[in-house]
Amino acid sequence: MKPVVFQLHMPPDWRMMSEDGLQKTVHEPVVPFTMTVPGGLQSGHMVAIHGTVPNDADRFQVDFQCGNSIQPRADVAFHFNPRFKRSGCVVCNTLKNDKWGWEEITYQMPFKKGQPFEILIMVFNDKFQVAANGKHLLIYSHRIDLGKVDTLGIYGMVKIETIRLVANTPLKGSQPQSLSAVKRDEHSIEVPENSEFEIPYVGVLSSSLGPGRTIVIKGEVTKQANRFSIDLRPTGSNDIALHLNPRMKSRTFVRNSYIHDSWGEEENQISDFPFSPEMYFEIIIFCEAHQYKVAVNGKHVLEYKHRFRHLDQINSLQINGDIRLLDVRSW
Repeated sequence: MKPVVFQLHMPPDWRMMSEDGLQKTVHEPVVPFTMTVPGGLQSGHMVAIHGTVPNDADRFQVDFQCGNSIQPRADVAFHFNPRFKRSGCVVCNTLKNDKWGWEEITYQMPFKKGQPFEILIMVFNDKFQVAANGKHLLIYSHRIDLGKVDTLGIYGMVKIETIRLVANTPLKGSQPQSLSAVKRDEHSIEVPENSEFEIPYVGVLSSSLGPGRTIVIKGEVTKQANRFSIDLRPTGSNDIALHLNPRMKSRTFVRNSYIHDSWGEEENQISDFPFSPEMYFEIIIFCEAHQYKVAVNGKHVLEYKHRFRHLDQINSLQINGDIRLLDVRSW
């Protein structure tokens, strides 16, 4: 399967999950709760969980299990366990042959007693990627073969409103065009033949980036990433209309323009830095009459007012840096 595809609803709504991608929805389940995943869990699936943490909560857990046997206990491929004692933490682990492995602990705690939450768990061939309340939280590498996982379990002190299993769906609207596909390399995220792109990458848009045009860039940040860049520019010119430059070590997201052989003033203010090493991402750049809007994994992250005014000349996209580029599309 392809990686999960977030659907674009035009601004101001940047929520990008389509109801058409829904395979299964459960409303207000009674916890403890188990659910069979139709056809088993697969790369490209996403599980969205909405709920509330009770005021007296001690802990709760979301388990991706190999069956639902109680005795002997079913293996747990991914145990996601927020704990609320002291300052709180999220513990992740794997249960195999009735024995727990080593704990992976995250002290970034997005859950609060008495508060609602949203958990998005994306599934890939080699890992689970978790976001909570719209922010990237953690990556957990598989310790059990994904093909054995067929059950979702939720336990502990938590109130669940909805559980939604979302499968991969195509982009809606005008059929997006792949700008330039080159050879395919072996990679943990499954992509169609000829869908991986070389870095540095240069692509030519089918038409200039005027108002209403959209670009989607899919990739994965490398493990030891320092930075990467995305440049929109006119062909045959040194000018750069939009320079996007996430920098992992300083956790800054620089935006700028290079016009008449000179860089302008940097913009780098952002509420939350959206990238982490090894994470899969989908960046959407949407061009409006006076500005660009940029979203990462379904969340609006920034706006950038046009400094290069000749939008009808912007027809080239350049991508470089510490990422594996999986797909680039425009419409």
